[in-house]
Amino acid sequence: MPKALYDIKDILACLPHRYPFLLVDRVVALEPWQKLSAYKNVTFNEPFFQGHFPGIPVMPGVLILESMAQAASLLLVFSSRDYPEQVPQDVQVMDLSGKIGYFASCDRTKFRRQIVPGDRLDLEVSFLRLGSRAWKVAGLASVEGQKAAEAEMTATF
Repeated sequence: MPKALYDIKDILACLPHRYPFLLVDRVVALEPWQKLSAYKNVTFNEPFFQGHFPGIPVMPGVLILESMAQAASLLLVFSSRDYPEQVPQDVQVMDLSGKIGYFASCDRTKFRRQIVPGDRLDLEVSFLRLGSRAWKVAGLASVEGQKAAEAEMTATF
């Protein structure tokens, strides 16, 4: 199992989400201002499994997208907090203190595999476009090397 680059304490300090809506457990790799790899351990205890679907537990697609969006937020926050000197040329990033990013759009979304209890949902996000108030990322969710979902997402402050 990969060593944590950022653990749950670091994640809680950066994201406003809390149980049951915090959907990233650990960050295992970061290329500042470029790419982040993280994961979520999916367990039967997740509250959404009670109703989605009784007897056939499947993680809702919208929550898979949300987990990728949270990973993207961590890419921006950890890059700006820990690597401010590496901001790409011609990119102006606002002070993120006290700011909350909001999901603005989702394009080229595909779901390819169900996520079920016992899976480890691996998340990879990379910047496609960085702006001062909005950014676009490519997200990929996989389990044991198999693509589960992919999307291009835009968020704004």
